[in-house]
Amino acid sequence: MNLFNVIRDKHALVFKVLLYFISALILTFLLPSGQKFTVNTLNQLNFWPYPDLKVKKDFYQKKTEQEIKTEQKKIANQSPLYFHENGAERDKNLKSLETLIALTKNPEAIIAKQILDSVYTAGVIEKTEEKDTSRVIFVIKDNIAEQNSFYNYFTIASAMEYIQVKCNELPKKNEIAKLCLDHLAITVYYDKKLTSKITIQNTENVSLYTATYLKDETLISKNETITPAKRKLLFDYLLQQNEISENPRLQTTGRFLISVMLFAILMLYLAFFRKNIFGQNKQVAFIFLIVILAVVFAKIASMYGVIFFWSMPFALIAVLIRIFFDSRTALFTFLISLLFCSFFANDKFQFLFIQLTIGMGTVFSVAEMRRRKELLFASLVVFIFFLISFVGFMLFSGEEKLLSQKILYLPILLSSLLILLAYPFIFLAEKIFGFVSDFTLMELCDLNSPLLRELSLKVPGTFQHSLQVANLAEEAIFHIGGNALLVRAGAMYHDIGKIENPRYFTENQVGEINPHNEILPEESAKIIISHVIKGVEKAKAHNMPESVIDFIRTHHGTTTAGFFLNNFKKEHAGEKINEESFRYPGPIPFSKETAVLMMADGVEAASRSLKKFDALAINELVDRIIEYKISENQLINAEITFKDITIVKKIFKKRLMNMYHVRIEYPR
Repeated sequence: MNLFNVIRDKHALVFKVLLYFISALILTFLLPSGQKFTVNTLNQLNFWPYPDLKVKKDFYQKKTEQEIKTEQKKIANQSPLYFHENGAERDKNLKSLETLIALTKNPEAIIAKQILDSVYTAGVIEKTEEKDTSRVIFVIKDNIAEQNSFYNYFTIASAMEYIQVKCNELPKKNEIAKLCLDHLAITVYYDKKLTSKITIQNTENVSLYTATYLKDETLISKNETITPAKRKLLFDYLLQQNEISENPRLQTTGRFLISVMLFAILMLYLAFFRKNIFGQNKQVAFIFLIVILAVVFAKIASMYGVIFFWSMPFALIAVLIRIFFDSRTALFTFLISLLFCSFFANDKFQFLFIQLTIGMGTVFSVAEMRRRKELLFASLVVFIFFLISFVGFMLFSGEEKLLSQKILYLPILLSSLLILLAYPFIFLAEKIFGFVSDFTLMELCDLNSPLLRELSLKVPGTFQHSLQVANLAEEAIFHIGGNALLVRAGAMYHDIGKIENPRYFTENQVGEINPHNEILPEESAKIIISHVIKGVEKAKAHNMPESVIDFIRTHHGTTTAGFFLNNFKKEHAGEKINEESFRYPGPIPFSKETAVLMMADGVEAASRSLKKFDALAINELVDRIIEYKISENQLINAEITFKDITIVKKIFKKRLMNMYHVRIEYPR
């Protein structure tokens, strides 16, 4: 239960801590290996985009176990067969046949000897267990091995077929064939032991290396096409040089530490220097999301090669952050994002130098982003800065030959054009996070917008009041620092609730009977106070941004409808009065902009009741109205100083004097 209470009470801080660690974990798995190369990057490269890769020391590309076994099997299958020639049995059989001829003068024996002489001249080879008889054979005779072919000899089977064919043409073929077969003998015998020994020797002599490269020898040249064999060679070499990691756990730990450190720096920047952003979970989440998305897109682009990676519009990070926040936050977030994305770059220094140059130039170009055409200007700035920094770096690095390759200019063009993606991203951010950009504020300040058009037609007095309040508040916030465009938009819409009952507000009563004279003070106060609630409802019905609706909520804070409260007190003198029914619902202003609007609204409305418009009256009016707001503790939640309030007073006095054409009284 205690833990639940802590989470409930510190939910904003708990959210930031969870966001911080989840973001760090996501980046841990998105970032590449800490080595210069990874298996993925090598697989994605179609050509070698780096300088010639020279061997640092003698390199021997080893074969895999499977490659060695395959080669040994191939050698064994192609290894020659060894035979020994031995004519002892042949000579014995021929001598027996010759004896028979000498004793019997048998003509069939004579023919049989002639046939056998033909067979023995070619030789009769012993059949082996090997299936491939096309292999080279060596026949050893008198310790001399001669290369031959298995097909140049008869086997027992082929000799019998030959004898049968010869005998078919002769009379008494059966007797002749029988004599031949009885005296047929093998003359060339298979030496299995010697063949096996030689085969083993050949397989054992298989080289363990595919290729050998000596020190300073070029492994691959710049822009050389990477074939599958060359890709394997590169992988083996880089692995041997420890440029490809083999320890994933250490790599993961390193990536986690880097992610934790960089996100901590970003979070500390917001906590110490942008407390207004740090206090809003949506804004912190948006900034972290931009960083994560930048890394995601960088990772995807790097998988498709160097051209795609350099075509990424990294300057878009600065543009998006600047549109919703300030320039310093944009530049700082851009720097953190670049540090993350640089891990995907082949040349990290080149990447950081060029992209930082582009980003800083882009931040300057979008310092005031009030018109959509300024994005086109930002796109042009990206192109110019990218081109100059790229050419300068190439010349500085001695790579001027690369400047003639037109394809290297493609990323410059694509990166510049992709800056225009800010349009849809701005729209999505406004819808998802409820942000409001200067573009939207400009559109809201358009006098032809539906609500302002309705305000000018139905309540022209309130409309003119809103215009004057906008002029006062905008100039004041411009001098003390703040979002002038936001305060102008807030001023234009702060009284739209008066559209419902316009006759009950003095600025719209022109020559008419005051309807408040016919109702009780508490009823009048209720109608007057209700314009805040109705204004909020009307703004929400028109999908107004919350940052603009805040001005409607806070422009009266928790002050009271003083005129009607005083009338009520006069009618109920001596009675205990409950002022809460005469008090606006609030909340009180919580930003510099809403505080300035409250003061401008009170001063402008009170100035209309002045009977004499001179410097003394205006000075007294401005001081009295603003001091009243301070005394009612309406400005205690706003980040506005007494110095700011003093400046605001001076500006209000000057503007009111100009509005009412009051001359400044000079000392006599």
